[in-house]
Amino acid sequence: MTTETQGLMQAAAEVARKSGDVALDFFRKGVSVDIKGDGTPVTVADRTSEQTAREWIEARFPQDGILGEEFGETRKGAQRRWILDPIDGTKTFIRGVPLWGTLVAVAEGERILAGAAYFPAVGDLLVASPGAGCYWNDKRTKVSSVSDLSQAVVLSTDERFIQSPERGNAWRALAAKAAMDRTWGDCYGYLLVATGRAEVMVDEFLSPWDAAALQPIIEEAGGVFSDWTGARTSFGGNGIATNGALATQVRELLGATKRQ
Repeated sequence: MTTETQGLMQAAAEVARKSGDVALDFFRKGVSVDIKGDGTPVTVADRTSEQTAREWIEARFPQDGILGEEFGETRKGAQRRWILDPIDGTKTFIRGVPLWGTLVAVAEGERILAGAAYFPAVGDLLVASPGAGCYWNDKRTKVSSVSDLSQAVVLSTDERFIQSPERGNAWRALAAKAAMDRTWGDCYGYLLVATGRAEVMVDEFLSPWDAAALQPIIEEAGGVFSDWTGARTSFGGNGIATNGALATQVRELLGATKRQ
């Protein structure tokens, strides 16, 4: 692990912790909810958390760009940028369920240099960088070795697949072959895959701030992260994460084996 890689991992983890802990201060406090133009909810916790992350980054990496869910993009065109989701799982957060997280990634173009996912309400932190491994609460972690789909736990954020019914049909066919399917969704599902407690996590829609931190986490834990065309990217608009043993079979069943 190079000094630069180690530094970026530590920085991503630190800013995820700081901004995530700010969000935690609002958790289960009855915050008011606004609806954004895209119909999704946002709270003062989302905005304050992201502002905390932005201030931290601006003070230490003033030349870097920042792309965040709540405040858009700063210094567009910068060689390196930070990609932020202050609360991944705002709907979960609003209802007082602890399975939400704070996501931070560092990227050059579409190449992710480091990613961190912090789950303040349950006390878990994942951090990874290509070639440097994936760490869960400071210890190396890896995906499961389950190779039989009938023994697998498969997850999705929303099994209705409202935006893409055909993918919903493929998901239900996959789930019917698995040992268990659950909707432990948003970033928490990816935590479960990276730590070997589930084998598959799928989403029909992911923004870059949803996916960027998760790609190196899954890959460095020995799994496979792709979009629904099978491309290895955080910028495909959706996502499939699996352990290594089931990667090919799952993508074939989902119809995600070729770029379209």
